[in-house]
Amino acid sequence: MVVFQWMPTLAEGFRLTAVIAVEVVIFATLIGLAGGIILLYAPRLFRLLVRAYVDFTRGIPVLVLIFAVYYIPSGFGVSMDAQTSAVLALSIFAGAQISEIVRGGIGSLPAGQLEAGKAMGLTSLQRFRLLILPLALPRMMPPWANTVVEILKGTALASLIGVTEFLYQSQAAVGTTFEPIPFYIFAAAIYFVCGFGLSRLAATVERRYQYLEY
Repeated sequence: MVVFQWMPTLAEGFRLTAVIAVEVVIFATLIGLAGGIILLYAPRLFRLLVRAYVDFTRGIPVLVLIFAVYYIPSGFGVSMDAQTSAVLALSIFAGAQISEIVRGGIGSLPAGQLEAGKAMGLTSLQRFRLLILPLALPRMMPPWANTVVEILKGTALASLIGVTEFLYQSQAAVGTTFEPIPFYIFAAAIYFVCGFGLSRLAATVERRYQYLEY
């Protein structure tokens, strides 16, 4: 099969896809955690700023954001390579999504459980670390996992600014062999397996922490 002849090249492209996806998941989760906390607990000005970031970012296509992050800085004399631009753009976009996930997950907790932490004499940091975050985690995990899957699929858009990730290498193979069907079927299968695996992993973690709901 012609795909196997290109396997080293495709494997290198997938390695780069995995690197980008992991970096984006880490950065976006940190952004989202900070953004969600600010939306819930920060002074009004900071809440408004983060709300504007979240609403604006979620309202534009991720491809437009990737192009903007890649091309706009060059107009101000700032040079940024394609991979860095893709990671930054996807992190900004996914960070806005995760900010809403964190806000919704924590905001949905029963007030009585949070008041119990105060009654026990826990500090704000202790309540967040020992009570709020563990209780909110099962509620946040499913939408967070969906966002991770979207991040994985979103890495394919990086090919449009020249990042030699998995889809880019697949398209290069198609352009050389003129056999699109096997390569695109293979690419679709890889994305599906990875996405399905991530979803099952998140479901396992959710079940592990589900007892904290009661």
